[in-house]
Amino acid sequence: MTDAAQITIAPMEPAHLAQAHAMSQAVAWPHRREDWALVLGVSEAVVALQGDKVVGTAILSLLGDVGTMNMIIVDAAMRGRGLGRALMQTLLDRAGSMELRLVATADGLPLYRKLGFQAVGEVAQYQGVAQAQAPEQPVREGTPEDLAVLLAADRAATGMERSRVLHEIAAQGEVIATQGGVAMIRAFGRGHVIGPILAADDRAARALLSEAACRAAGQFLRVDFAPEHALADHAKALGLHHAGGGIAMVRPAGERARTRDRAAAPAQSLELKTYALVSQALG
Repeated sequence: MTDAAQITIAPMEPAHLAQAHAMSQAVAWPHRREDWALVLGVSEAVVALQGDKVVGTAILSLLGDVGTMNMIIVDAAMRGRGLGRALMQTLLDRAGSMELRLVATADGLPLYRKLGFQAVGEVAQYQGVAQAQAPEQPVREGTPEDLAVLLAADRAATGMERSRVLHEIAAQGEVIATQGGVAMIRAFGRGHVIGPILAADDRAARALLSEAACRAAGQFLRVDFAPEHALADHAKALGLHHAGGGIAMVRPAGERARTRDRAAAPAQSLELKTYALVSQALG
């Protein structure tokens, strides 16, 4: 229970998804029910209930040694009662000493700092109607081998084990590859999103973003850039404009949780860095 009268924190059940989706629409988040389902497939989630009404949501996505906290929403009529903190604390108790990450809005920063999260940089969201521009180096359809490289490179670059969710994205969308880089494109929200983008250098990353714009030309395209991404000017040239983002935050792992082992990643994967996130929810 929270200190708000008649509010109960409970595990999210399939029956809650329609109301949870409606809450995200009410705060102008673009997620479709399919986008919620993708996140929920690798997560534990809780809801705040006032009777049978969902008045708050929070999700902990479990990605190997790291968890991401996301979809933290409180109904406008219920804010200011400690409900967001209660939802967060429920998941923090479940996470124990593992490393946690989230992307915060300005409104959420004070709470997250009190809960032990530290700001590490800004995630920049760019979106708009894509304009085709030929990539500056060849880009091709990804192969199973490219997907394997992406999975290993993603783990090496982020420390997260996301094979399950990335396989699901590959099944729903497309993998594209170029010399020194690999990326994924899928349906999301109002149109399409490209992410992750993993590349050895800016040239390869620009080529992958250009290819996504060509494939989505005349349609809505979104990308969530990692801090220090170096692609803002190129995104603008492709018809994408800065549309906000958030503050990337980390709660470091406790000593007992520091067991990460990256030795299994292929050597060539270690040279790839993250230019664009899978999503703000999943990092």
